[in-house]
Amino acid sequence: MDTDVLRAVLDGRFADVRERARREFPADLFGPIDHLGTAEQRALTTARLRVLADLGGHELGFSPRHGGGGSPGGHVAQFEVLGFGDASLMIKSGVQWGLFGGAVQALGTERHHAELLPPLLRLDLVGCFAMTESGHGSDVASLGTTATYDPAAREFVVHTPDESCRKDYIGGAARDADVAVVFAQLVTGGERRGVHAFVVPLRGPDGADAPGVRRDDDGRKAGLNGVDNGRLWFDSVRVPRTALLDRYAQVAEDGTYSSPIASANARFFTVLGALVKGRVSVSGGAISQTKVALEIAARYALRRTQFARPTTGREPGARDRRGEEVVLMDYLAHQRRLLVPLAGTYALSFAQQELVDEMDDLLRVQLAGGDPDPARQRAFEAHAAGLKVATTWHATRTIQTCREACGGAGYLSDSRLPQLKADTDVFTTFEGDNTVLLQLVAKSQLTAYAQQFSDLDTLGTVRFATRGFVSALAGRSPARSLVADVVEAGRAPDDLHDRGWQLRMLAERERHVVESLARRVRKARSRPDQEAFEAVDGLQDHLLLAGRAHVDRVVAEAFAAAIARTEDPAVAALLGEVLDLHALALLEAEKGWYLEHRRMTTLRAKALTRAVNEQCRRLRPRTEELLAGLGIPRHWLASSLVPGSTAPGTTSPGATA
Repeated sequence: MDTDVLRAVLDGRFADVRERARREFPADLFGPIDHLGTAEQRALTTARLRVLADLGGHELGFSPRHGGGGSPGGHVAQFEVLGFGDASLMIKSGVQWGLFGGAVQALGTERHHAELLPPLLRLDLVGCFAMTESGHGSDVASLGTTATYDPAAREFVVHTPDESCRKDYIGGAARDADVAVVFAQLVTGGERRGVHAFVVPLRGPDGADAPGVRRDDDGRKAGLNGVDNGRLWFDSVRVPRTALLDRYAQVAEDGTYSSPIASANARFFTVLGALVKGRVSVSGGAISQTKVALEIAARYALRRTQFARPTTGREPGARDRRGEEVVLMDYLAHQRRLLVPLAGTYALSFAQQELVDEMDDLLRVQLAGGDPDPARQRAFEAHAAGLKVATTWHATRTIQTCREACGGAGYLSDSRLPQLKADTDVFTTFEGDNTVLLQLVAKSQLTAYAQQFSDLDTLGTVRFATRGFVSALAGRSPARSLVADVVEAGRAPDDLHDRGWQLRMLAERERHVVESLARRVRKARSRPDQEAFEAVDGLQDHLLLAGRAHVDRVVAEAFAAAIARTEDPAVAALLGEVLDLHALALLEAEKGWYLEHRRMTTLRAKALTRAVNEQCRRLRPRTEELLAGLGIPRHWLASSLVPGSTAPGTTSPGATA
């Protein structure tokens, strides 16, 4: 089988961007930095960012009118490739060109684009994204920072009213940022208009902090210490009226407020929705770092031996093999530890590929000056939230497993696994806390479910076909019709490898959980206000289960759809084996639910475990092919556990502090 074809299939629509990065990015751009002190890490990361700016590719996500490439998906693809290296550089680039630059692009208008995009793309203007506050994280609508319009001066006065409202954990705020996009409550004419974004200079022409601006350093973190996270306070800082990023709301010189979006609630979610690219990027970065950990651990397991193979002395070749130690990957337990998450990583990669393609289609409309269809945008936001949850939790679990699978060697810094673990741990909480995001996914499911019927009273009695459910809640790409056909054909056959049965089981679990949740929510809402709040709060576990069931099904379908698009028969066959392992392992992990709800017999539940074991053994000889498909240049791994990878601790002579 041609592993170049496998890699191209996994690379997806933006394979050319990924290949260019592999070909042109110097290896020393990615060398580990955790052996350096905090100041050295930050200086080196900033220097590497400037090298990256010279290499190009970061401009792909921006409007061609101002030096961009008009390819938001290509920009995310390059970000994902950066995830094969040091995560501090990846996140630093995401702050500059994803969050700061992305906010200017998405929320600003032509004057902001013309003034700010060219210098920020060249890195002549370094910025940060100041949304999170010490006392306001996921609850963005309740941010406390204010921006009060003064019509006499034609200025906004940006102010931090108390310590809970200081901007915190802001990448770039501690050292490098010259300017911030600050999210604050807009006040004009004595009336609050909700959270809006403003461009606020942090430094004056002399390089000193601007009057009224105070910044502090968040200090040493568990990981990502090449990123200078800090805190910001604003003491009645004045900025011109034009500092408002006014794509979705305008303030006239006399203070009159206007917006093309009448509803304040709809306007708030439109603003947040325009920034969803950051969440998509985090998801992709998590997958890339997971791939690195898996390749390090798996290649180590392919050569590390442990315990002698017993022989009776009678079988052929026994005398020659007596005392021969077994490589770790030949043990079934080790195969389960690494091949199951490798299969899951392939599945999530195809789901991410589908997400990025969808994002690219939506943001191209935005770059052209339009706004995507609201219903499609909302569905995409829930999709992005769910996948970000899945990929980042998968990264946390898998990287820890890889560390353990390498024993003491994996605990050494030069294995690179400790840094991968430390750097990705925060992914589960930034760009949205995973538990909160999973609730958002479940609420989106309830909304989609309710739209199938005009009256929620019918939820207790109405049932509908699985295919209708799949089409209504997840149909996003043409390939999904192929998946629906497979699901429709599934009739719980005896063969556990039947794709229709696998997908139908996942869809049936989601359908049951959402129906049950809808009934419980309806019942809870019929109570008085306080009781209703407590009742709905008591459904949190059910909400989270609904979100997980939805994401499990969507990821498996994305994998099946990718196989259906694969033209090379050998590659498609191998991917089919990988999807079998992913789906069977997932059903095995959830068999308690299936048994509890009488969707599976005890005999079938036991058979699942045997099937997962058999699938691991079947894929064991294909391990190196699957690793090659991940597309990580060997010299980028920078691990002492992988012969031939870049020596740990190297730094770029051309990118030193």
